[in-house]
Amino acid sequence: MEDLAIGTRVKHPVYGEGIVSRSHLTIYEIFFERGGKMELTKYNADLDIISAPEEKPRTGLTLAEVEKAMTYVLDKYQGLTYAVKMADKWKDGTLEMKPANPELQSKEVPMETFFHKIVMLRDRLRVLEQNINSHPKLDDDDKVQLQQYITRAYGSLTTFNILFAEKDDYFKGQSK
Repeated sequence: MEDLAIGTRVKHPVYGEGIVSRSHLTIYEIFFERGGKMELTKYNADLDIISAPEEKPRTGLTLAEVEKAMTYVLDKYQGLTYAVKMADKWKDGTLEMKPANPELQSKEVPMETFFHKIVMLRDRLRVLEQNINSHPKLDDDDKVQLQQYITRAYGSLTTFNILFAEKDDYFKGQSK
């Protein structure tokens, strides 16, 4: 017997006419005019199909719906990031910024705070890069032009590579 869709009208010699309300792995849940809700095996030879819905109801998500949901989550949480380690020599250190004018106050920032901001900047550049590459209204020339700006921004930030524990986390500019 073929797999019956929800909404299929069937006839049973004992229970009369019914409508399939659920389809499980091996059974159908059917509401009959005589007998009410019954569960019958999918291999029941006593069921005759009276009419089937024109279109089977959807039971899962389409690829486009999954993609839309993932895009929403990634945008909302600014991408999925992994823990980036700062080089041990900078841990518990301080970044001191002194103005040229001695009358002005200097500023100290914990290295962990500064490193975190550098990593956030890198991650946001990566998200921007992904958004540009997947943008439906930009043509390839526009994407390449915008990508070059991002590559140059990475190149400008290579100074901060000394803060990273792993070379895989480094900023990489344009290679020649």
